[in-house]
Amino acid sequence: MTSKAKNTKDPKYSKLTIGVCPDQWGVWFPEDEKQMDPRQAMQEMAEAGFEVLETGPYGYFPKDPKELQSWADDCGMKIVAGTGWGILHKEEAWAETEKTFREIAETHAAVGAEYIVHLPPLYRDDKTWEWTDDRVLSDKAWNLYVENANRLGAMLLDEYGLKMVLHPHGDSHIETPEEIAKIFDATDPKYVNLCLDSGHIVYGGGDPVELVEKYPERITYVHIKAFDEDITREAHEKDWPFGEAVAKGASVRPPAGLPEMKSFIDSLAALDKELYVICEQDCYPCPPEFPKPNAIKMREYLAECGLGLL
Repeated sequence: MTSKAKNTKDPKYSKLTIGVCPDQWGVWFPEDEKQMDPRQAMQEMAEAGFEVLETGPYGYFPKDPKELQSWADDCGMKIVAGTGWGILHKEEAWAETEKTFREIAETHAAVGAEYIVHLPPLYRDDKTWEWTDDRVLSDKAWNLYVENANRLGAMLLDEYGLKMVLHPHGDSHIETPEEIAKIFDATDPKYVNLCLDSGHIVYGGGDPVELVEKYPERITYVHIKAFDEDITREAHEKDWPFGEAVAKGASVRPPAGLPEMKSFIDSLAALDKELYVICEQDCYPCPPEFPKPNAIKMREYLAECGLGLL
């Protein structure tokens, strides 16, 4: 690992590795006319000082592992994780979910990744903001969610050597502290742990530091981002779709917003275990000149808080 990705100057923070993913570059979808060319995005990530990469929406970067590895090598990037969407709470959806994650797993195992982030399907569409599912799951659907989370995690670990982490998300069935606690209580920690996304935890009404302290053994991967407290409150009061909240500026660059990053990074450091901490800011869509200077400023601030070096 190169010195910029880890804070080698302060032992307290030396087990935290900073990385980046396409979300920081305004990318939410495998293909979209409002998004930057993927080759340019990866190159800009490297130019901004990042060396560790989560690949984001599957298909944005090359699916072929040799091509993906070639891109990463050209940019001096190490791929540590992939992401995927998959419905777990509907019996008829399992076959497609399994197929999708096997494809993602084959690509990412071949390039040496360690994690697969499961992004939950939303009950309101990210782009159209239309309702796509029940807001609250029935007991039967919830039980199937848990069963298939364990099933998917077991498949990824036992067959591909990849660790699955569930990602809480606005407008999803794992959003609030109560829902996160419920999923922890019901799933097997060998196969199912948490991608702690600090921004989505704030959006769901939780405290990321409290979550780290309460479930230290289940926090195995991190997305670090911040949300504006006032916009988040208004979004819930007026029941905005998550996409609308983002369009109105809910996701912000630290030190703006919550959580307060120094205390959050200190809580991660206190876990005293190797953790990838992936920079994110929900900024879809954004002008092409926005992501790189914005990400550089975020890296600079996080380095001041102990995460990585400049």
